[in-house]
Amino acid sequence: MKKYFRTITKTALILVYLVIIAGALVRMTGSGMGCPDWPKCFGYYIPPTDISELTWTPEREFKKGQVIIRGEKLLVAQEDFKSGSQFEENHWQVYTKHDYASFNPTHTWVEYINRLFGALAGLACFVMAVFSFSLWKQNKKITLLSWLVVFLMGFQAWLGATVVYSVLNPVKITIHMVMALFIVCIILYILNLAKPKTATPLKFDKVFDSVLIISLILTLTQVILGTQVRQFVDEQVKIYGYDAMHKILEDPIIGFYFHRTFSFVVLLINVILITRNNKLQLGFKKINWVMWLLGIEILSGIVMYWYDFPFGSQTIHLVVASLLFGTQFYLILESKNREIK
Repeated sequence: MKKYFRTITKTALILVYLVIIAGALVRMTGSGMGCPDWPKCFGYYIPPTDISELTWTPEREFKKGQVIIRGEKLLVAQEDFKSGSQFEENHWQVYTKHDYASFNPTHTWVEYINRLFGALAGLACFVMAVFSFSLWKQNKKITLLSWLVVFLMGFQAWLGATVVYSVLNPVKITIHMVMALFIVCIILYILNLAKPKTATPLKFDKVFDSVLIISLILTLTQVILGTQVRQFVDEQVKIYGYDAMHKILEDPIIGFYFHRTFSFVVLLINVILITRNNKLQLGFKKINWVMWLLGIEILSGIVMYWYDFPFGSQTIHLVVASLLFGTQFYLILESKNREIK
């Protein structure tokens, strides 16, 4: 079990990032309310593909918990029954979590796939936690943190439910995103604890280590500022629609200017890091990854602004930001390993 632990943990990390990608696609396509209930989707384990499945019809078998749309309301079947020739209200209960009652098959399946990835990631994290018992004697922290990840994945699923029940409340969406990054950090820390120790002495630089931490904080700040800008964009899309994306940033909030300018501060800090890494020959190879990711992040931001949010640009922007954050965090772990030595 021990020799497979890091492979399983890497798999869990990849699946968590796939959930982040799927979540970004959900936001990009406006599919957040594709499944208005949770954990099922319109009361189904496999969601509907046609509005007829959500419409009351006579002489039809309905299962307890099944959802229909009627009179701009969601109704939930209270029991298993077969409908008669007339609609009978006593078989149904109004869905009270929210009043959103709309069906778009594309949105439904995009959201459903997001949930499937979440379930797969949760399963992978559970397997990781089970396998972590093989390292209990070597390092108890690995096992405890692995089970913490399982708990946090459950908490993250609950947060996802509250996002749906709130009809995509922006604050809850931001918390949901930050929690995903927190889970990524813990899994990276577990990987760092479980990796074989190198016998080659590596140089520790206090200045480099401190600037790394500052860089990570700045990136997290950028992510939070970005979610506020995204909230504004979502609100503008509701006003103008997807056919008038050129109007979205005609009169942006002040947070947009902070977010745009702040990206160059983040870039400058990381230029300092890569310069010091090369000058002192510290050997941190992942700092090159950071620079590439930063370049893509800034470029995607420019593309969104100047070319009116072309398809996929928002997803790339969000996913690259999460990859950047994870890479910077792992760099800090590598630096701290040297300090201990």
